[in-house]
Amino acid sequence: MNDMTLKSGSLNIIAPLEQEGTKAVVRTWLKKAGDTVHKHEPVVELETDKVVVEIAAPGDGTLEIILGNDADAAPGAVLGVINLGGAEEVVAPVPAPTAEATGDLPVVFDPELRLSPAVRRLLREHNLDPAAVEASGRGGRLTREDVITFVQDKPAKTVSPTAAQSVIPASQVTAASAPLAATSGERGPQVSAHVPHSSMRRKIAEHMQHSVSTAPHVTSVFEADFSAIIAHRKKYKKLFADQGVNLTFTSYFVAASVQAMLAVPNVNSRWNDDYLEVFKDINVGVGTALGEAGLIVPVIHRAQELSILGIASRLQGLTEAARNGKLRSGDVQGGTFTISNHGTSGSLFATPIIINQPQSAILGIGALEKRVVVREIDGADSFQVRPKAYVSLTIDHRVLDGSVTNAWLSRFVEVIEQWPLEG
Repeated sequence: MNDMTLKSGSLNIIAPLEQEGTKAVVRTWLKKAGDTVHKHEPVVELETDKVVVEIAAPGDGTLEIILGNDADAAPGAVLGVINLGGAEEVVAPVPAPTAEATGDLPVVFDPELRLSPAVRRLLREHNLDPAAVEASGRGGRLTREDVITFVQDKPAKTVSPTAAQSVIPASQVTAASAPLAATSGERGPQVSAHVPHSSMRRKIAEHMQHSVSTAPHVTSVFEADFSAIIAHRKKYKKLFADQGVNLTFTSYFVAASVQAMLAVPNVNSRWNDDYLEVFKDINVGVGTALGEAGLIVPVIHRAQELSILGIASRLQGLTEAARNGKLRSGDVQGGTFTISNHGTSGSLFATPIIINQPQSAILGIGALEKRVVVREIDGADSFQVRPKAYVSLTIDHRVLDGSVTNAWLSRFVEVIEQWPLEG
């Protein structure tokens, strides 16, 4: 089936043609080869840098797997086949080692393990015997996560130059192939471990590098007093909770961003070589941390049409889906602006927060803390303690200048500081 054409009496399982990014990776097959599956039953999970998507069976039949775990899946790729009307055993194909997977290195492994290219690469990089790694995949299959866990939990062993040369050509002996070798003579730093990159981490790295290379980043910083939104939240938090909605500070940031966009619409735009594309819809992405796995940006679409209750409800649903790996591909697409609430992890200020391309700006919110400020009351200076945070707007300087950036931030801060207690 190298031509990936539809077989007689079968249906192909296809990777979505529209997905975030240019390709996805097969994360997990939820069924084994030869299993009987039913139409609309989820059979495989695809992972991109932003979302995990379940793909359902297109019909009833027995499953044949084409792309194994960790394999790249371009839009429209054939992931597997549903053989219709029969329940005979179907054996998953064992792809032969490719040049990309094995390079010049002899890799010895048990074909019954059905090792994916990504697993073979990891085993080769760390000079591991697959039989020494405990497998947790379906049917005793060795997964990429199994190898990563083994490498992280087991102290790396020094590879002698002689041993390294017996397995790896001298031209390829590097820090990556000799984990504990000194990198700069006898006084060079010793490497304690190699932690393989996840698919999400690789995609984030590519996205960030592309943004920095594409757009000249400039950051402007203001300070905002949160007293008004704290008072409003205190008054309405229980009312929202009674409706099953958690009223977070981020909800106010989204609402204030909408008002700032209405005042300075060019921030809600995309750069093109011959023109600036200014959007009517304000689709606000909110960076959501996934621990060591990385960061994902679910999008609140058409935020300009939502009340503070609607924003809080939509935000809650997206955040929960993100942390549970249940986001749909559409949930991370179509963003026109992004908020990074980096203060939740303690930072007061971050610069530059890298723009989520192809957007033109990104808002940063620092940690909230009590600060002493001077206010004039009846002609005399008075010291007051106020809840304040730094807010920043990092912009693509091809699109926006300082005056426009500051006008946007001025309106954003104004909305936050003058939030009405009623309504």
